[in-house]
Amino acid sequence: MVVVSFMPRGESTTLPTPLWPSRWSLENYHELLVRRQFDGAWFDYRIVPALVNSIGVAAVSTALGLLLTVPAGYAFAKLRFRGRERGLQLLIASLVVPGQVAMLPLFLIFKELGLVNSYAGVILPSLAGIFAILFVRQATLAIPDEMLDAARIDGASEARIFRSIVLPLLTPIVVTLALFLFLGSWNDFLWPLIVLADQHLYTLPVAVAAIAREHAADGELMMAAAVVTTMPVLLLFLALQRYYLTGLLGGSIKG
Repeated sequence: MVVVSFMPRGESTTLPTPLWPSRWSLENYHELLVRRQFDGAWFDYRIVPALVNSIGVAAVSTALGLLLTVPAGYAFAKLRFRGRERGLQLLIASLVVPGQVAMLPLFLIFKELGLVNSYAGVILPSLAGIFAILFVRQATLAIPDEMLDAARIDGASEARIFRSIVLPLLTPIVVTLALFLFLGSWNDFLWPLIVLADQHLYTLPVAVAAIAREHAADGELMMAAAVVTTMPVLLLFLALQRYYLTGLLGGSIKG
């Protein structure tokens, strides 16, 4: 993918297929990212605005998702309240329902609420992540009840226990979950495609798909678009890899 993105236009389709560029070229990235004049009018593929849109949507979705799912996972693991077991069973059962099934009724509801063609309409469905709640719950079960009970005996409130004891212990889990949520929002294509009609609001996957409709045969240009789409999340993953691996182990094993 990376090598093809640096090939001159049309070279990847020649036979025999080259494994290395005859010359390294940035023309695909220049055409993709730089605004230029064409027949007296300015034109660009709006990849940079779409990149900014995706970063904003993914960041807000991740922050709000963590704000809702981490306390919910803790509550299902350590708090006693009426309907907890029934609610947990409903959450697990709902995992078997494909998300695509709810898209049409959800779109109609959002249309009535005036949320179509807005970032709120893109972000809201991703906030109540069932997998995220269960992931945090499984990790929280490993925290000894005796530790929390001792804090309660000392007079700590549930909010103080969650903030001062539970969250520090769940740091790798929270970082891992943040990566999951960010990647899920970043890669989401179908729902933004349905909700967003204004190309100025397009996220990166939707913008790249719009380019692909016109330039499907331009393999080098499309590989450059794929690199631009992949590189930010790859760098994010590499930066947080240590927490990610620790969080995966912590979320899958109950101590």
